[in-house]
Amino acid sequence: MNHISKHIEAHKSLRGFTLVELLVVISIVAVLLSLLMPALGKARTMARKMSCSSNLRQINLAFDIYLGSNDYFYPAADDPIKGTIWLWMGRGWKPMLQPSIGIEGGQIKSSILACPQDITEPDKYDGTSYAYSMAFYHSSDQINAMNSPTNQYGMVSAPSISQRITDVRKPALKILIGEWLSNHQRIWPDGGWWCNDGSRNFLFADGHSLFIRAGQIRPALDGYPNPNLTKNGIKGMDINF
Repeated sequence: MNHISKHIEAHKSLRGFTLVELLVVISIVAVLLSLLMPALGKARTMARKMSCSSNLRQINLAFDIYLGSNDYFYPAADDPIKGTIWLWMGRGWKPMLQPSIGIEGGQIKSSILACPQDITEPDKYDGTSYAYSMAFYHSSDQINAMNSPTNQYGMVSAPSISQRITDVRKPALKILIGEWLSNHQRIWPDGGWWCNDGSRNFLFADGHSLFIRAGQIRPALDGYPNPNLTKNGIKGMDINF
């Protein structure tokens, strides 16, 4: 091979990608990304769901501390508290567990009380994503006399009566705390516990948590999958065996 031929071969070996080759590479990368992105999105959603479930486990520990310090009676207070905030709302029961959920001094929020996938305005509910079942601070007779969402925040709401841990007949089946909104499965409109759609993380009275569909919860006295108005209150159950 003469000198000119060698020079041509060397030049060919050093040349860059052609436009066609570059487009092929870009296409392959785009296909790979299109395959990976849904998986990454699912992984991120699962991580946030697990973080939310972890929040509930820590909230359960806070309840255990409170119960141990209060003769095993569940938190109760005037409803509404200071005339504006209802106890079942996160901002209502939050102050009662404040020493056990990492809130100090004048601090308002705690990451334990906020689901990482809750897109509600952070200040709307004082940074809380979870609600506390009214069945734990009303008697079974009181709960059985309620059949409307207005009983849970209106002027006809019954006075609070703290219930004791021994009053829970089926702790593995009675919801204590849960996400108010369907944060991990978006629905619109989202009526919280007054909605027959969506899925939510719930903490049960025995300390375990589950991510369950609204349809898996037994209809409450107001016809919704609503742990506030469980038939027979604290003695009842929100899911079937």
